[in-house]
Amino acid sequence: MQPRFNFAKASPEAYKAVVALEEFVQKSGLERRFIHLIKLRASIINGCAYCVDMHVKESRHDGLSEQWINMMSVWKESPVYDARERALLGWVDAVTNIAQSGAPDDAYEALRAHFSEEEMTKITVAIGTINVWNRLAVGFRSPHPIDKPVKAA
Repeated sequence: MQPRFNFAKASPEAYKAVVALEEFVQKSGLERRFIHLIKLRASIINGCAYCVDMHVKESRHDGLSEQWINMMSVWKESPVYDARERALLGWVDAVTNIAQSGAPDDAYEALRAHFSEEEMTKITVAIGTINVWNRLAVGFRSPHPIDKPVKAA
């Protein structure tokens, strides 16, 4: 994969606008695990290697378990996620795939059972924000960094 161009340099104003939205999400009061869940799940759905790499590392750094991280792509089949996380995962799937899903009532009702209207709004803004990042990174072919190999013990 070859990068197409550096979108941050091509339009610093656009980049700053997305960064401002990201700063809102980070300061929104949503639990860190929920922000990680939103970013990682949407990035998996969107096939964004750059963001998956980043958000796996950030989730690990913040102490989320390897199993919690690794089961994200098959969350419906894994009991590792609690009821709030499952409702949130369903909403991330619905909103990220909104053209196909139409944000169905069952996904909304599951979310509403666990979150306030204010939280649901912030969650949906967070989903929209990572979807913007994913579209920039995938659309312009932003390569993820390659980690140095670790020698086996």
